[in-house]
Amino acid sequence: MRRAALVWAGAALVLAAVAVGSARPDGATDGADGAVDDVGRQPMPDLRGRGLWRVFTALDARTRLDVHDAAGADRRVLWPLNWRVCTQYPPPGTARHPGGRLVVGVLKKGEPCPARVAAARR
Repeated sequence: MRRAALVWAGAALVLAAVAVGSARPDGATDGADGAVDDVGRQPMPDLRGRGLWRVFTALDARTRLDVHDAAGADRRVLWPLNWRVCTQYPPPGTARHPGGRLVVGVLKKGEPCPARVAAARR
């Protein structure tokens, strides 16, 4: 019981840190060149190879981020600092909607991307 409470408290602290870290002043951009299309949307950056923590802090707070284990082992991500992005959808360069959805496949740091995933790079 005590251990479960500690895990939930740690998870709450991580989420609070992500929320505080992702808050940026108006006009701040996270795109490579800050290019904006005619509707005001920035292109999706290439997140593959980055640490999951950097992805959390780079995205707009309104972006829905779905994280899954790219190895297919259905592991839970409890500590984002230990994981890196292997796949992403939508792909880099597509228009990014402020309240849109981003799906990333992650692996623990040090694990290579599976061959089927590396070939698809989706």
